[in-house]
Amino acid sequence: MRQPKILTTIKTYTLQEFAADLMAGVTVALVALPLSIAIAIASGADPAAGLVTAVVAGFLISALGGSRVQIGGPTGAFIVVVYGVIAEHGYDGLVLATLMAGVMLLIAAYFRMGRLISYVPEAVVDGFTIGIAVIIAASQLKDFLGLSLEAVPADFFAKIAALWGARESLNPAALGVGVAALVMIVLLRKLAPRLPGVIVALAVVSGAVALWAAPVDTIVSRYGALPDSLPLPALPTFSFDRVVEVLPSAFVIAFLAAVESLLSAMVADRMIGGAHRPNAEVLAQGAANIGSALFGGLPATGAIARTATNVRAGGKTPVAGIVHALTVLALMMLAAPLAGQLAMPALAALLILTAWNMSEPHKWRHHLQMRPSDRNLLALTAVLTVVADLTVAIGVGVAIGLALRLKRRDAPADWTPPDV
Repeated sequence: MRQPKILTTIKTYTLQEFAADLMAGVTVALVALPLSIAIAIASGADPAAGLVTAVVAGFLISALGGSRVQIGGPTGAFIVVVYGVIAEHGYDGLVLATLMAGVMLLIAAYFRMGRLISYVPEAVVDGFTIGIAVIIAASQLKDFLGLSLEAVPADFFAKIAALWGARESLNPAALGVGVAALVMIVLLRKLAPRLPGVIVALAVVSGAVALWAAPVDTIVSRYGALPDSLPLPALPTFSFDRVVEVLPSAFVIAFLAAVESLLSAMVADRMIGGAHRPNAEVLAQGAANIGSALFGGLPATGAIARTATNVRAGGKTPVAGIVHALTVLALMMLAAPLAGQLAMPALAALLILTAWNMSEPHKWRHHLQMRPSDRNLLALTAVLTVVADLTVAIGVGVAIGLALRLKRRDAPADWTPPDV
């Protein structure tokens, strides 16, 4: 079934559910705003691209999706892919690849391919998730430590060498801001889980930077003022040669968007005792990526952490996700100058914490207890993600994983998705 979940829930929608969705949507928006900016920056894009993606793609994923509580937007899993595509094909190449990925997802939804996620081995998903987490954390060390380094190499080992070479330029003020933000986010999540701890922590430390004129970069000092409105939609420039050039990147974006969105929907189902519609979810991801590309945004998918935040904040229906997108838009229009004052080390701290959560430390013991073949597959996928690229890691991992499944014949068709 490809019918959006909102058409089902709206039939019996109540005022009490709207009040719950309104509160949850606003809460998630306060988390999504700085995270969307941080993800865009880490991806090598303009900060505004993250906000555009949260608004446009977030709205379409909730309006057309097959989950009651899914929240969509830019996610950490895409940082590695987006950074690589921009470096190789430029930002216009990324927009074209995102548009093509959206079309691929619409085709996949039409042919009801949403349930094929069950055939992607769990070890492969866990492996490239851990690999991505390592890359994200490494990419944030420059801003977290305040290092003076003009260009950071894309290659992992070259990046580590460059960061080590710049160690004497460490900025104690930047490090202090980063550590303070990290500690505050963790403490607020534990002590006041219903409070939007991310935005509170970033606001406090960024306010301190402004008050004491600390020598720390902010969004506005590095990138200029954030926009206070959405850009006009436009088709990317493309030709046959350009389409062929970015086609592999489009396949990776489509695959990753489908996998992560369906994993997120599975996690949401466990939390609310529901059942999502996988083909409707894939269709929504296709529409969202096309919409994001038309507005110059980033690739988008269901965000596991923001979806979980929505559930914990009391979200009941897709209306909460729509409220989240509209709230981000309202914050863009009304508070862009304030958002521009967010300190770069604080945003780096947020992404380092996001990377830690992506690696799922609570599952490490389980990884060590897996069959040797699965453990080796996980390790191989993680290593290839870090030292090669995500395309190679996914291709090799899925091929080996499916070969192992065919050999065993007793592997279950379903598995427990990661909970970030």
